[in-house]
Amino acid sequence: MTVKIVRLGTTRSANEGLRIGTVRRPPRGVPKTEFASQDWYDVWYPNLAPSVETMKLGQSVESEKDWAAFSKKYRAEMNEADASRNLDLLAALSHHTNFAVGCYCENEARCHRSLLRELLIKRGARVG
Repeated sequence: MTVKIVRLGTTRSANEGLRIGTVRRPPRGVPKTEFASQDWYDVWYPNLAPSVETMKLGQSVESEKDWAAFSKKYRAEMNEADASRNLDLLAALSHHTNFAVGCYCENEARCHRSLLRELLIKRGARVG
């Protein structure tokens, strides 16, 4: 059993399980009833998305310094009690079922999902 880190909107892999969208906003122009069938996500879970302010900071990253500032701010948000408990829950679930979490960004290296991967691993998640 594992949690996979994915780009939302891409074709699902075999045995991926439930796909969780850790994004601030749903995909534009897609009817809610088609989110799952179009491989966006099965469940929208903005609790682990960057805040609007932090998301805007991440979208404007142009340098390593900018990325470091975004990373620091997002990690601080994920250290808050509710987010931390959500991460603990997902890490524990990864030992019992397959599921995926993701975001829309094309480049995972400059997306909060790369940080989410690290945070889950630090909590003992099985990441595939």
